[in-house]
Amino acid sequence: MTTMTEASVREFKMPDVGEGLTEAEILKWYVQPGDTVTDGQVVCEVETAKAAVELPIPYDGVVRALHFPEGTTVDVGTSIIAVDVTGGAAAEVPVQAPAQAAQAPKTDEPKAEGRQPVLVGYGVSTSSTKRRPRKGPEVTVAQASAAVQSELNGHGAAAVAVAGPRPLAKPPVRKLAKDLGVDLSTVVPSGPDGIITREDVHAAVSTTAAPPKAPEPVTEVPAAAAPAAPAPTVTYDGARETRVPVKGVRKATAQAMIGSAFTAPHVTEFVTVDVTRTMRLVEELKQDKEFEGLRVNPLLLVAKALLVAIKRNPDINASWDEANQEIVLKHYVNLGIAAATPRGLIVPNIKDAHAKPLPELSRSLGELVATAREGRTSPAAMQGGTVTITNVGVFGVDTGTPILNPGESAILAVGAIKLQPWVHKGKVKPRQVTTLALSFDHRLVDGELGSKVLADIAAILEQPKRLITWA
Repeated sequence: MTTMTEASVREFKMPDVGEGLTEAEILKWYVQPGDTVTDGQVVCEVETAKAAVELPIPYDGVVRALHFPEGTTVDVGTSIIAVDVTGGAAAEVPVQAPAQAAQAPKTDEPKAEGRQPVLVGYGVSTSSTKRRPRKGPEVTVAQASAAVQSELNGHGAAAVAVAGPRPLAKPPVRKLAKDLGVDLSTVVPSGPDGIITREDVHAAVSTTAAPPKAPEPVTEVPAAAAPAAPAPTVTYDGARETRVPVKGVRKATAQAMIGSAFTAPHVTEFVTVDVTRTMRLVEELKQDKEFEGLRVNPLLLVAKALLVAIKRNPDINASWDEANQEIVLKHYVNLGIAAATPRGLIVPNIKDAHAKPLPELSRSLGELVATAREGRTSPAAMQGGTVTITNVGVFGVDTGTPILNPGESAILAVGAIKLQPWVHKGKVKPRQVTTLALSFDHRLVDGELGSKVLADIAAILEQPKRLITWA
């Protein structure tokens, strides 16, 4: 047996994958002690306060130890994995950290070829992971199942693939399958290289009867089947309440909202507007060849209306610098779009949205929404926003009083678009109507400026031809 020297071991430390972040949670390990890794190969997925990110290793070698198990929150700068850069010998016994030594062995997880570039490191290798034969007795299916289940801590589905290869799917798709009770081994993949997509999972749900769902970490009250004597609330496993740790995106969102609510004096104004002509324009653009293959919806025209309103009233696009007691006027618009994801509310933004023509804005908006739903939004995409739109109308809500994102001076809430009786040209007619709400920081935006911006947005949505005359 060869002896591993300290000089041959490289420690890979948790990097700062987002501006100013101090910690990240390890969601998934893609390698185990004894595996051979190459420069740029993704070794784990971590969740920061802003997004889930895959981490590549920056050198070649053999994994000697994983210093933390999945589900552990690790400070930036702390070593998370040890790699013997000399390559080691095939007969060596892997060196494990104390935190991992007592854990049962995990099953290998094959990965798809051709990963996309990631945020940290030197890029992703296109070669597959090389596995080194492991020592020890064979593991039965029952033993492997028990070992994996003992390691679960709520961060995605785990599956044992002893008899055959594990189905290929990204972590968000695996979570979706778990939530819907779908066995990925029964799903027919349609993605490249045999990868299972979200659509494949939904198709499996619609065509087959889903197996019983695993209990989710929420408390629900089922409806009573028939009148009966008062009884305690029935919940999963007989528990009356469930406690969910606040961390990651949800923790960051909570802290940001508290800071914003108690720092910036909020003012919210409302306007109800007839958007019938805007809805007609949406239908016309869907048939336009220039928008072929693009997603055209009312949110696109609301976003364009806001950009035009900012152009006409540029002082609304600003931020308050408390340290220097200055108002910082922004001559660009990074348009944030609030998106609800399984990990919580995030607000990625479209960089330099003010300079994009309508088709390009549509393309950027579609990519932003798709990336957020798949859980692939990068920390960089959520930095530097200047103004935000939150579309509460998709939930059937008329409007709300949105809280500003830190560092921004305005946020627009768009309510549900409904057919309502409306006075049009002196007669009451059914018209498409919605309510807009604009919240702004009253330290730098007074009532006049806020009212002008909201009135301009409403005027454009009522008469969308103003997009041409005012732009």
